[in-house]
Amino acid sequence: DFQRFLRRVDDITNLVQGLNSTDPAVKEKNIAETEKRLHDQETSKEEESKTVVNRTVINPQASDVANAEAANADGFLAILEKDAKERAKQRRRNEHIANALKEKGNDAFRKGQYATAIQRYTEGLEKLKDKQELYTNRAQAYLKMNEYEKAIGDCEWALKCNEKCVKAYFLMGKAHLALKHYSESRQCYEKILEIDLQKESLFKICMNEVSLEEKRIKDEERAVRELQSGKLAALSVKELLQKLDRPGQNILYYTGGIRLLTGAMKHCTEQTLFRTNNGFSILKDNEVVRRGFCAERKNIAEVDLSVSLLFLWQAVCAGNEENQRLLLTHSDVNAQLPKLLCSGISEIQKETLALISLYSENENGRRLLVRHQDLTKWLQILMTFVNSTDARANSAMNILSDLTEEERFKTQCRVMLSTDVLPLFTQLLTSAKLVNQAALARCIGIMGNLCADVAIRMRMAESKECWQGCLKLVVECFDVGTPEFRDCLFAVLGLMMNLLLESNVIIQDFAVDISGSCMSLLRDKDGRIVTVKAIGVLSRILPASSLAVEVAVKEGLVKKMVKFLKAGGETTSNYGLKTLSICTRSNRQAQEDLVKSDKRFGVLLKLLDSENEMIVGNAAFCLGQCLVVPGAATSLLNSNVVMILLKHAGSDATRTSVQENAAIALGKLCVAEPRHIFQLRKLNGLAILNSSMKYVHS
Repeated sequence: DFQRFLRRVDDITNLVQGLNSTDPAVKEKNIAETEKRLHDQETSKEEESKTVVNRTVINPQASDVANAEAANADGFLAILEKDAKERAKQRRRNEHIANALKEKGNDAFRKGQYATAIQRYTEGLEKLKDKQELYTNRAQAYLKMNEYEKAIGDCEWALKCNEKCVKAYFLMGKAHLALKHYSESRQCYEKILEIDLQKESLFKICMNEVSLEEKRIKDEERAVRELQSGKLAALSVKELLQKLDRPGQNILYYTGGIRLLTGAMKHCTEQTLFRTNNGFSILKDNEVVRRGFCAERKNIAEVDLSVSLLFLWQAVCAGNEENQRLLLTHSDVNAQLPKLLCSGISEIQKETLALISLYSENENGRRLLVRHQDLTKWLQILMTFVNSTDARANSAMNILSDLTEEERFKTQCRVMLSTDVLPLFTQLLTSAKLVNQAALARCIGIMGNLCADVAIRMRMAESKECWQGCLKLVVECFDVGTPEFRDCLFAVLGLMMNLLLESNVIIQDFAVDISGSCMSLLRDKDGRIVTVKAIGVLSRILPASSLAVEVAVKEGLVKKMVKFLKAGGETTSNYGLKTLSICTRSNRQAQEDLVKSDKRFGVLLKLLDSENEMIVGNAAFCLGQCLVVPGAATSLLNSNVVMILLKHAGSDATRTSVQENAAIALGKLCVAEPRHIFQLRKLNGLAILNSSMKYVHS
């Protein structure tokens, strides 16, 4: 009996471990086994409730042991039953959340926001790991992002949840086809027919697609071999253009010819020959080429043709301003450039970005773009490449960085800023872990540069969502701490400093949160740049809210600032003194903290010797504010503070705040401790002080 009891305990232990398994199949199997055992237990209880006369004489001691064993087993099963009910309840809650996240992901997918869709599906899977629809939906989003391996992985997980999932096999077949795994793609489509015979029409379409793709690759390879090995390879630019004028040829013929023409562009002479022999008319006069290049939804042959044309135009326009001008004045090219950037086809996007880079990297090229292109949507379009994990992201950021040098581009950016650009930018800020962090850092820096435009800065500073995104990114960057995230942190702090040149209600509402985030960054042990930027943000956010000042002072801001001022550095001193000036201006605790932290005002006196007028003016201001603290003025009796303040009060500094703050501090010093007047008279300071009163406004 005891051995049987131990076996039951082992079985139940295994069940509990199975219920906690991360494998959906194992988990489902154990749930079913648990429910069966609970059902059997209920049945046995019903049978026990029936009255049965048992006349067997039983050893009382043995009975006690058996009863204890039964009680232990029943108690364990009761706990298991309670646990199962709690798990079922939790599962229902998680299923509700997962369904809501799935709908949010579907909405993002319909809008073309595939990175956001992936994020929502992932969040849903964190709540419910065995929900097949989330795996297949995420796989579909991965396909749109050209992440074919990840799409296959999700399809395999979906099949573990439901081995007869037709959608999983369909998407897996698509992913394998994109990777040119033709055999694996066919196997996936054959599985669809095995599962559901009514899907025969879908099966035939899919299998035909695989066959056409295989044939296309073979035909293209054969056409290219013929072009390269035949007489065409030896033709001049003029002769090649004449061959490409031949109507009625296969699209592969034109693609191969365009590639040969690209290879012929070795010198500026060939570029000139291309232009003088009407090479740019290839798109206008050849209907096959034009139709393939302008197709909204391109097949693989049309993609290859478009990529070949983009390669050709890069070769033709490199370093040739006249060719660049002619290409952009072509109506089809002009209309297609933004569409190609939005195509979602990585090869086309990569070469389109390379072509645009030829223009953006020099002043004349940028002017051509601004003159001939409607750039109102370009900020949004190029910003989407932050989602790319390859070289496209860097190319797009290079172009954006170049375009921000053009005032006309900034003007055009205002048009779509509030409706399209800011929602996308906010989404990137809140999805930092899912995007290209290096590109995100550059994107944030570009938005910071655009803040030089007052209209753009004002709209961004009024965006509640933008501030929320910035704060979320600061927290994430500080927690993760990788070099990529650190670059994002530098950039977002710089952006916040630029936005804080504005003053509005939204900034006032976020002041406590912003200053709190910066206070956390002051504990950073890795880099002074983070600390300096955090102090810079503090110096600009604290004037917006007296509550933020009060909270920051209570958290020890003054002591931290004195510590950083002791370490030195002109930028740190500048921001640090400005921060202390704001705190000591109206907060008594800040004044007392500064007196305690800076013994005999050693740090402030040292800063009063600086050659930087802003540092001197703020140091004098802080000193003047702290002299109301009892004993502060007395602690300076044996110092040369009177001489230093007199020197600045009578100086010819460009900033009148230097003379004003020094004169006020000197006056407060003598009022708080009259013994300083002896030194003042000795230095003939009353006359100097009198002459500096013209700078004092109140």
